[in-house]
Amino acid sequence: MAENKTENPGTEEMEVRLAQLNQFTRRTLTQEEVFLFDVRLCDNEIDRDGERFSLEALEQLKTLFVGKTGIFDHNPKGENQTARLYAAELVQDPERITAAGEVYTFLKGHAYMVRTDANRDLIREIDGGIKKEVSISCAAASQTCSVCGGDRRKSPCSHRMGQRYGDKLCHVVLGDVTDAYEWSFVAVPAQREAGVTKQFRSETDGAQRCKQLEQQLQNRDALLRRMENALRQDVVRLRFLVEGCTEKDAVSAAVERMNPEELLAFRETLRTRQKHLCQAQLKRPDAPEQNGAFRMM
Repeated sequence: MAENKTENPGTEEMEVRLAQLNQFTRRTLTQEEVFLFDVRLCDNEIDRDGERFSLEALEQLKTLFVGKTGIFDHNPKGENQTARLYAAELVQDPERITAAGEVYTFLKGHAYMVRTDANRDLIREIDGGIKKEVSISCAAASQTCSVCGGDRRKSPCSHRMGQRYGDKLCHVVLGDVTDAYEWSFVAVPAQREAGVTKQFRSETDGAQRCKQLEQQLQNRDALLRRMENALRQDVVRLRFLVEGCTEKDAVSAAVERMNPEELLAFRETLRTRQKHLCQAQLKRPDAPEQNGAFRMM
């Protein structure tokens, strides 16, 4: 959530804050030169996308986001840099339990800006609550199904987000955060409380996902080819049983060119003919009194 609450710390606390933020400056900045505010970056509640951060992920983000820049709408242009996080902490509300049954916890970032003529209006918008919602950009390597515990990135399961399976609400648990890129002022949040819109996949993540999907398609195509070959062999077998055909002929050549739908239809025709043939072969002989071979002379 973007609390975007202006900081008014006491003298001692202000000295600590200045010492923290001056780690990222080329010269020591004074209290009069900086504008301090807080941002609620993300939390462990299930958001509108059906996802939530694990507590371990929030701990990782707490470390990774220190020093990260604040921009607008995830646009990485240098001129969009407007603020920087100099510290971060996890805050818990022991009286509030999330939909997943955890104590509500959010990541609070402490940000600063250098006061300039160019950002005077932005500072006023932050103080006035206009610039409020923020979004984070990070890489989460683990995306676990809350129902079965499977990694949805490696082997997607059939559980659907938002549906209940027994007493479990299906959602994705984000964990194993490998990097934090930036945080941005945005207009539309995804997390209901924190007002955070997330971007988890880096270019590497996207390439890995494409590779996984390509492998799944290749496996499926190989399986379809095996099934089609088995279907053709079944058709050849049925032709032998019904027609006694063992040599290559025009029908055999046609079978080789048939698609799976045509093979299925032809196999059904052969099965019907085989059934009628078997019934004719198993027809009961006439009764003795009707069979001339058994007549009494």
